[in-house]
Amino acid sequence: MVNTQSPRRHPTGAPRVLLWLIALGVFMQMLDSTIVNTALPAMAASLGESPLRMQSVVIAYALTMAMLIPASGWLADRFGTRRVYLAAVVLFTLGSLLCASAHTLAQLAAARVVQGLGGAMLLPVGRLAVLRSVARKDFLAAMSFVTIPGLIGPLIGPTLGGWLAQAISWHWIFLINLPVGLVAAIGALRYMPDARAAVGRFDLGGYAMLAFSMVAISLSLEGMTAGGARAGMVVLLVAGLASFVAYWLHATRSTHPLFPLALFGVHSYRVGVLGNLFSRLGSGSMPFLVPLLLQVGLGYSPTRAGLMMVPTALAGMAAKRAIVPIVQRFGYRRVLLVNTLLVGAMMASFGLSAPEQPEWSRLLQLAAFGLVNSLQFTAMNTVTLRDLEGELASGGNSLLSMVMMLSMSLGVALASGLLAGFSDVLGGHGEASLPVFRATFVCVGVVTSLSAWIFWQLDAKRRFPVTAPVDPM
Repeated sequence: MVNTQSPRRHPTGAPRVLLWLIALGVFMQMLDSTIVNTALPAMAASLGESPLRMQSVVIAYALTMAMLIPASGWLADRFGTRRVYLAAVVLFTLGSLLCASAHTLAQLAAARVVQGLGGAMLLPVGRLAVLRSVARKDFLAAMSFVTIPGLIGPLIGPTLGGWLAQAISWHWIFLINLPVGLVAAIGALRYMPDARAAVGRFDLGGYAMLAFSMVAISLSLEGMTAGGARAGMVVLLVAGLASFVAYWLHATRSTHPLFPLALFGVHSYRVGVLGNLFSRLGSGSMPFLVPLLLQVGLGYSPTRAGLMMVPTALAGMAAKRAIVPIVQRFGYRRVLLVNTLLVGAMMASFGLSAPEQPEWSRLLQLAAFGLVNSLQFTAMNTVTLRDLEGELASGGNSLLSMVMMLSMSLGVALASGLLAGFSDVLGGHGEASLPVFRATFVCVGVVTSLSAWIFWQLDAKRRFPVTAPVDPM
């Protein structure tokens, strides 16, 4: 008999299985963004590398995602959400297999690029499929449902990564993605709607300029930390900056630029996106720095280091409920000014870390950082997108997503550069030591605190309407 019953539906009106499918993709992407960090020292030992030189594993993934995010919406409209989402799952799963098969750091970084190609499209294309499957009034409820796993991923990722690296092998950090990817691929074939839309010509020239700029700037900063051809890295940095200026000039005369410059005519968006970029430099470096501090600087096991990160994620989840009443009472400008300074101070406080520090004190420190860091993300994202309407909303959200991933890449490059520089001065022969970590955390905290000047530019008298958080990150 043929089953004529319609699929079970979520209260939003969308097929329940579709929401679970997209939630699975969000979980895969968010888990992989955090699971690697606690396993970096184990990977370094296996590959014969220094744990302070493993930043390319993180940068390759984040930078690839930043590059592809601007094109994900156009690809989904042009080729259909089902085909593009399936391709994203396949690429992510293939990249995971290649990561587990890597025998050198270069091979692992290249495999992370493949993973990033898939990861970049999971959330944007999934969000687009939800948008076209539910009524506009139900969109927030549907997105809240599918992004809950995005909060669970950072909660279990560090602990799972540390446990797998210690109990079995770091290779299983990537191998566990294979069965999940297989289920997601089957689900995409059966349940993902094949939504398409009329699209104009893709701004390939502008995309190439912007992508080259991001890659060149990130690679030059990373290359400067590794020593060697410093002059070549300076040339690459200048080329990246020149390519960015070329894109800006291109966008001023293009009829359909990748990101319309009219976005920067919206004051709150201009301040918000620049504040995101510079504030997240420090926040993007912390998931890389803290596990290294715990394992290399303080001698923690990978599993113990992962468990220490749980309070950060729990406090971050709890903070999501607090942001609305806080902003309603004090306003975005005051909240972001004060909270940015608090985030910077909490980062710098890790410079006080010592072996004799009580365990409860370190747990409280990690929880406090997770609390203020989560408040920062939510307030920044909400104020950035608050005033965008119509066509600007789509482009502005895409640009913000790109900036978030780019700042993560640049933040890790900054952190690794500081570690390398202070190792030469304080550690002796490039060895990691507590003074090296202490100096690095203080510098990262200062850089983050300086971004408060950007949020100072928000209108103090204007009271933005406050809604639920727009982004889990």
